[in-house]
Amino acid sequence: MKAVVCTKYGSPEVLQILEVEKPTPKVNEVLVKIYATTVSVGDTRIRGFKVPFSFWLPARIALGLRKPKKSIPGSVFAGEIEIAGKDVKSFRKGDKVFAATGHNFGANAEYICVHENSCIALKPSNMDYKEAVAIPWGFTTALHFLRKGNILSNQKVLIYGASGSIGTSAVQLAKYFGAHVTGVCSTLNLKLVKSLGADTVIDYTKEDFSKCGNLYDIIFDTVGKSAISACVKALKKEGVYLHAVATPAVSARIKLASIGKRITFVGGTLIPKAEDLIYLKIIAEAGKIKAVIDKCYSLEQIAEAHAYVDTGHKKGTVVIAVAHKQSSPD
Repeated sequence: MKAVVCTKYGSPEVLQILEVEKPTPKVNEVLVKIYATTVSVGDTRIRGFKVPFSFWLPARIALGLRKPKKSIPGSVFAGEIEIAGKDVKSFRKGDKVFAATGHNFGANAEYICVHENSCIALKPSNMDYKEAVAIPWGFTTALHFLRKGNILSNQKVLIYGASGSIGTSAVQLAKYFGAHVTGVCSTLNLKLVKSLGADTVIDYTKEDFSKCGNLYDIIFDTVGKSAISACVKALKKEGVYLHAVATPAVSARIKLASIGKRITFVGGTLIPKAEDLIYLKIIAEAGKIKAVIDKCYSLEQIAEAHAYVDTGHKKGTVVIAVAHKQSSPD
C-alpha cells in the first residue's frame, strides 16, 4: 500500500510516498480502507520538531531521537472497514467509519488497523468522507475543553483563534450549548466565523478584545497566541481560562497572573474517546455542526499540504483525499 513516511525531522520535503506492507488486523482489530485523512498543526509541529525548548528532551524521548518512532504521520481518518477481526463485535465489513488515532498516528496511508475499542465510530450519515474527517480532531478537542470549562447556556464565551480547526469547532459547539459567543480572528476570516454562529466577531489586527469593556465567563485560546494578561483581565472573577496548547511554563504563568481572581485554568492534552465521536455524530446528523474545510490535497501532495499548514493561515481543516486503484467514493 502507499503511505506517507517521515524519514527524519525537518521541512515538508522529508515526507515521502512509499510502498509499505499492508497491515493485517488482529482478532480484535478492524482493517480500514482510508478515503480521507488530514494535516493538522500538530502534524507539522511533530514533522518539524517544533516544540518549546523546555519540552525538547522529553519530546525527543517520546517521539523519537533522530526521526519519528511512528514513521507514518496522521492522527485522524475516515474510510470503510475492509476486514473485521474474528473477535470484533462492534463493527463489520462495509461499515463507514471515522476515527482518531492519537499518538499512534498512521492515518496518512491507504490502510490502517485499529482496535475496535479505540476512538472509532460510524461516520455521520449526512457527511461524505472528506467532511467526516474534519470532525475527529477539531471537534473532539473543542468538546473536551468546553466540557472541562463547564459551559452553560447564556454564558459569555470568547474563542481566540476562531478560524482554525479547533476554533471553528469551538464556535459551533459553544453556540450549540447556548452560549453567547465572541470569536477573535483576522480580517480575512471575519465572515467565516460569523457564518458559524458567532454573535460577535473581533478582528485582532484592529482591536484588542480585552479593551472592549466586556467580561467573559469562559475564554478559550485554541492556538496559544493570546496575551495571558489580556485574557485574565477580560475574565470574570470566577471565570474559566481554557488553553489548548499550554506548556508547563505557560500554565505556570497563567496561574501566577490569575492570583486574586479565583480563575479556573484548564490546559494540557486529551485522549480522544469513541463516545465523543458518537456524540458528535448525533449532533452532526441533526444539522447542529458542520465541517469547515479549507483545502483538499491528494496523498501525493502531502508536502504541499504541510507547507500550507506551516504558513499558519489555514481555516478549519486541511483534508488529504486518499485515492485507491479503483475509484474512491466522496
